[in-house]
Amino acid sequence: MQLTINRPLTARRAALRPVRGVKARVRDRVQRAGGPTEDRALYACSCGFAFKANVTTTVGCPHCGQTQAW
Repeated sequence: MQLTINRPLTARRAALRPVRGVKARVRDRVQRAGGPTEDRALYACSCGFAFKANVTTTVGCPHCGQTQAW
């Protein structure tokens, strides 16, 4: 005599889903959390050039090279 247990429908569907890579799962988690933790800001240099760059303690102007202090 053979005993069988029916699995719930959701478990069967989950078993049929393709296995996703670690990078895809991390990317999805980051997107659900509101994006990456690295921020970008708009800086205005004294030479009149405005640019976007990652937020750090000092940022160099790509136009004239002068550093922008935080």
